[in-house]
Amino acid sequence: MNQEDIYNNVVRIVSKHAKDPDALSSIHPETHILNDLKVNSARLVDIVLDFEDTFDLEISDDDADRIATIGDAVQLVKALKN
Repeated sequence: MNQEDIYNNVVRIVSKHAKDPDALSSIHPETHILNDLKVNSARLVDIVLDFEDTFDLEISDDDADRIATIGDAVQLVKALKN
């Protein structure tokens, strides 16, 4: 799975939980998941679980705590897939 596939899947997963539809139209790697997309911390747990299922990997709590932006999520998945 290449970085573009990872990015597209991350955006698709996060988009399901975003509360700010306007922010989705301009999503990019620096988009902050909690602040820009208005995802609450409980939904962030669901997002991490979706990442684990979609990418067939396990994300530690420490790694999950470091996911702030779309780019952070992509880099984490990429690192765990290698």
